[in-house]
Amino acid sequence: MEMLHIPGPWPLRTNTFLLFTGAGHAVVVDPAADVNTYLEEAAKRSAVITHLLLTHGHYDHVGAVQELKRRTGAQVWMDPADAQGSQMFPLASSDQGYPVSGEFTIDDLTFRCWHTPGHTPGSWCLWCDGVLFSGDTLFAGSCGRVDLPGGSARQMQASLSLLANLPLPDETTVCPGHEDFSTLGRERRTNPYLLGDWY
Repeated sequence: MEMLHIPGPWPLRTNTFLLFTGAGHAVVVDPAADVNTYLEEAAKRSAVITHLLLTHGHYDHVGAVQELKRRTGAQVWMDPADAQGSQMFPLASSDQGYPVSGEFTIDDLTFRCWHTPGHTPGSWCLWCDGVLFSGDTLFAGSCGRVDLPGGSARQMQASLSLLANLPLPDETTVCPGHEDFSTLGRERRTNPYLLGDWY
């Protein structure tokens, strides 16, 4: 899998990602950066953006969704619980939710997905080809806020316990929604929230 990291605008600098399939398609995870950046990078590889995968529905993760959908026809995947059409959750709908089976494919890319509420009711973590896109659930050395509308400390604790015990190797790259990347092994060993030290 070829993956590009495309940071969103200052000051939140949301981590967004452009993934390329072997069939000439592209997938955007949390499209919050400038629309033209995604389109230009896809065009360089003669790829067409077909899917927009959202780890959750907060405004700082979805800023480019509507324009990318308008210009490419890409499908928007997001949990319906975060489709609220509000200031915090701007999108009022999506084309697809994540499968309860926990797995889906886009061309030659296989994704595994886990519902991880706590930061928002509709938060999901997505794995593909050794990379865990953890949104605002798991950060390097920390976790997402639970004091915003829809947040829940109890649910976050359960979600982090789920992530800590996933059948994924320690070398799995963790790409959170903000700040630095990490590995699942490092977070299992050192992240106080995965170790049970809570609010």
